[in-house]
Amino acid sequence: MTSTSRRQFLAGLAGLAPAALAFQNEKSGLKITGVRLVEMAPLKPAPSYTPAKGSWSTQGVEVANPMSIYPKYKATRSLFMADPGKVPSFWVEISTDKGLKGYGNGGPGGGTIVTEHLTKLLLGEDPFDVEKIWDILWRSTMSYGRMGVTMNAISGVDLAIWDLVGKATGMPVYKLLGGATKPRVPAYCTGNDIEQHLEAGFQRMKLAIPHGPADGREGQRKNVELVKRTRELMGPDGEIMLDCWMAWTERYTLEMAEMFEPYRVYWMEECLQPHDYAGFGRLRKQIRSTRIVTGEHEYGRYGFRQLLEHEAAEIWQPDIHWVGGLTEMRRVGALAAAYDIPVIPHGGGSRDSIHYTYAATNSPWAELFMPAPGGPKEVYDLWREEYMITKGPEGLYTQPSDKPGFDWQLKPVS
Repeated sequence: MTSTSRRQFLAGLAGLAPAALAFQNEKSGLKITGVRLVEMAPLKPAPSYTPAKGSWSTQGVEVANPMSIYPKYKATRSLFMADPGKVPSFWVEISTDKGLKGYGNGGPGGGTIVTEHLTKLLLGEDPFDVEKIWDILWRSTMSYGRMGVTMNAISGVDLAIWDLVGKATGMPVYKLLGGATKPRVPAYCTGNDIEQHLEAGFQRMKLAIPHGPADGREGQRKNVELVKRTRELMGPDGEIMLDCWMAWTERYTLEMAEMFEPYRVYWMEECLQPHDYAGFGRLRKQIRSTRIVTGEHEYGRYGFRQLLEHEAAEIWQPDIHWVGGLTEMRRVGALAAAYDIPVIPHGGGSRDSIHYTYAATNSPWAELFMPAPGGPKEVYDLWREEYMITKGPEGLYTQPSDKPGFDWQLKPVS
């Protein structure tokens, strides 16, 4: 196949949605009558506590990032990231004329787009028309979006609509997608509270790499020490992944891959800035000791088409709250499946994303985060209950609820 014909084939494939689902051939008898942002609270709130001093989960520790080159912002992400109270992620409630309501969670900054633009496009629509609604939202925001906050907004709305459809049909969302493809989903835990995660039973862990090029050779040695210590504590059989969070350069990545080789790292994630498709492709061709993966900060199927064309990632990692919701996640997953590329979503153990992973044949693992160490037993018991944690030969597992919709363990409080 010539390069021109290959591009034409990929362009056509990326424009196709997965096969229509049964409910999409029906009219629901529902009409969207209300859209509003809401605050959500847990149905079973965990007790508050002061985390153990120095625990990674407090986010008060240094993690390599794109701003590490500036000493003023290097110490913690909070120094440069938007104030979550001013540019927040959001929850949206979509209500219907029959009193049925659905809830969805979208990424930072998307809430204003929902209230000031998308709402007028949603009112009067049948929530079963998920493909049509998604396309209307996409086309209407294309002139000023396509990535970032507009896609964050679409994601939250789309998830609320899927929640509505599940409730209207009396089915969990994974059933709407075609049903379970595995009895439960093997999980890995992200974070550097290594002892806590091992004690909990995880046999797969992703470490947040603390240092990048700005820290020189000493930073490289500290990165290696973290991985070496984890391997020694875990033993030879568990899997170690590394989150490099857009902080490295190609040369630095090549050097680190060589230094990590004795410790059998399963993947190195987001080593470069997300738009550097060619750089990721070069790394994949040069590095054989581990897998090069990315996609957390990629938006929609067209971005993932770029990853495909550059052969840039061995595993794709879309986030359901940013990529365009479940509707677009299905398209990305279909594109990946055509090339036998695994899809392991960022934050994939969340109560919405897990329905996708459970139903997708090419989505083998789910990402989880544990509450910070130092809390009372009730905190971790509630965590296990919410994520339906079980133990087995691959460590810890999670799975979705069998109740209608996403079965959010949350309630609106405003």
